[in-house]
Amino acid sequence: MNIETLREYCLSRNHVAETFPFGEQTLVFKVVGKIFLLAGLENPDRFNVKCDPERAVSLREEYEEVQPGYHMNKTHWNTVYMNGRLSDSQLKQMIDHSYELIVTSLPKKQQLMF
Repeated sequence: MNIETLREYCLSRNHVAETFPFGEQTLVFKVVGKIFLLAGLENPDRFNVKCDPERAVSLREEYEEVQPGYHMNKTHWNTVYMNGRLSDSQLKQMIDHSYELIVTSLPKKQQLMF
């Protein structure tokens, strides 16, 4: 997976917006205004995603490509490197997990949109 494929995949999800709230070098994807993925354009080989804390630890132990979230709350965020042994399918699963965590945290009224 590369940054363009990542971008296309994120934008294919329902109610996702592509934004640059931290400057033009940080691509941020939000669902209903809440961040689920960040990618630095200066380092397009990685991205940050939200993750269940127990799953985050498990992924970090299993894959060297998954590290505690850079400049993020390390309990809830992982930095994932796309240039390792993780398949596109595994990367998409991590993106989907992050997206779903945000969707399930929304008020019930907003969840009905999905």
